[in-house]
Amino acid sequence: MPKGSKKAKKSGSNIFALFSQKQIQEFKEAFGIIDVDKDGIITQNDLKAAFAAIGRPVSDAEANNMVGEAPGPINFTQMVTLFAEKMAGGTDDDDVIVRSFEALRN
Repeated sequence: MPKGSKKAKKSGSNIFALFSQKQIQEFKEAFGIIDVDKDGIITQNDLKAAFAAIGRPVSDAEANNMVGEAPGPINFTQMVTLFAEKMAGGTDDDDVIVRSFEALRN
């Protein structure tokens, strides 16, 4: 296993190549909705407010677990990276993620 993190970071910068322009636009829209305070970082409070807005309140623990999946602050690139990892790992299929975005829009 390589010791340095520079390689991992560099591969992360190409994360957008894994998605179509339409998907990236959907991610941007979702990020804008979830980032309630518009500071460019998704926090536990942002998640709680976004879920409450769609009628599915989450507990502090649930929001904390979601934020805890990222290795650091969740900016737009980190959010896309998390989705790529979820999709590659088979935890959620593409339809589940798309339906989630659609629920946030409504």
